[in-house]
Amino acid sequence: MLEAHIWPWGSEVTVVDTKDIVIPDNLTRAMAEEAEIECEKRAKIIAAEGELVASEKLSEAAKVPSSAPVSIQLRTLQTLAEISSLRRYWRNSISGFSIDTTSRVAAL
Repeated sequence: MLEAHIWPWGSEVTVVDTKDIVIPDNLTRAMAEEAEIECEKRAKIIAAEGELVASEKLSEAAKVPSSAPVSIQLRTLQTLAEISSLRRYWRNSISGFSIDTTSRVAAL
């Protein structure tokens, strides 16, 4: 486009350099809003994909106790062992918990 104006003079344009561009404030705000919306969109998509993976894993984990009822008892013992290792951070302790309780829960 620039060459059409200069060609009649017998000149040729080889380089065009832009030194200073002033973007209007309203355009700057609009671009910032668009970038923020796009960022939120990506964050929601990533969170939704994470929730999907978590729900699939929970679904898989829920199938294990139903196929082996003793796994509920083992998980309970593992939880109690973890709690007892953290006992120094707690003021309360767990006492009187029966393994028989887990078999009652499994029967439900």
